[in-house]
Amino acid sequence: MGKAKRAGFSAERLERVGQLLEDKYVSKGQLPGTLTQVWRRGELVYNGMTGLMDIERATPMREDAIFRIYSMTKPITAVALMMLVEEGRIGLDDEVSIHIPEWKNLSVFVGGVPGAFITSPVRRGMKVIDLFTHTAGLTYGFLARTNVDAAYRKRRVGEARQEGGLEAMIEELARLPLEHSPGDNWNYSVSIDVMGYLVQKLSGVSFGEFLRTRLFEPLGMPDTGFHCPEDKIERFTSCYEGKPGGSIALQDDARSSTYAAPPALESGGGGLVSTAADYLRFCRMLLNKGELDGVRILSPKTVALFSLNHLPGNREMTEMGLAPGLFNEAGYAGVGFSLGCGVTIDVAKTRLPGTVGEFFWGGAASTAFWIDPKEDMTVVFMTQVMQSPHHIGLRRDLRTLVYSAMTESYV
Repeated sequence: MGKAKRAGFSAERLERVGQLLEDKYVSKGQLPGTLTQVWRRGELVYNGMTGLMDIERATPMREDAIFRIYSMTKPITAVALMMLVEEGRIGLDDEVSIHIPEWKNLSVFVGGVPGAFITSPVRRGMKVIDLFTHTAGLTYGFLARTNVDAAYRKRRVGEARQEGGLEAMIEELARLPLEHSPGDNWNYSVSIDVMGYLVQKLSGVSFGEFLRTRLFEPLGMPDTGFHCPEDKIERFTSCYEGKPGGSIALQDDARSSTYAAPPALESGGGGLVSTAADYLRFCRMLLNKGELDGVRILSPKTVALFSLNHLPGNREMTEMGLAPGLFNEAGYAGVGFSLGCGVTIDVAKTRLPGTVGEFFWGGAASTAFWIDPKEDMTVVFMTQVMQSPHHIGLRRDLRTLVYSAMTESYV
């Protein structure tokens, strides 16, 4: 019996994944190349590569290619902070100001411009769970929607080049108003970067050192970190950006990338580089209820929290977004928010095959992953295109083809 059949898949149907990626995206110049891995029932049942990892040098995609994973960093940071929750050092219901005293008197934006903001008191204090779920009232400068966003851009809040690192980011945020009172809305933000700061402060070591010694080394993730070392640069992918009409152009050359050196700020929200194999090991640990190859990272009960919606009132992201049409990582109908990632709460509303309790997220360069505990499956997808107009369609296609290749289902 083949491994695909043992895992409840049709090998022939799984091959459609690579065929579609090649025919619909790579051959048309919309993606440089792709790497897709599907794990189920204890086996790697699909490992497909298409195209190039570097168009300018005509370098074929390779299995050990290193990618910028951007926001796929977020679930890793969530796991790191949950490790400290398990140690009793912090609680999800804690007021953030207990751990960041400088934030005791945060206020909410009402009007005005940077340097002359009009604010009002928060309706309730910010809790740690608000950081996990992007309901803390923080924002991202790149959203370019409000004057608070503009202040973030001016002060480089959360950027890799922000001098002074995570401590400086916390100091800057203490001087800026929140976009909304904690718990009122969902707004994509630097909140996961703040969680990285909390990991650093509570553990007594740098955030990067905590991840290396407590997560990456124990899990066997040697190629994951906040920069790509010189001895691995030949495996580093070049990154591209989408252009009008569907073409792509070079955005960050692998051989002259800023990722070749450690950043000033170790971003828990989007700073890591990794390989598909490394990230799959991280996903397998969560799929296996917190343990991998004899290494226990989290307890099964803690991992179960990732399959739950932690938004107030069990609301969906579409019901809480400040500007629902502005930011769309993967399509949010039927989706709530869990610990640093999205979670499916109503399959019918997603208009896609899937399972209640599966959790997922993606990165700005079109990478994606999801973990489906009930189906004992995880999928990791890597490519490198920023600002791609095909994000949603691409992730829709991946989910559709993977689930349609199943011949056996648990639910």
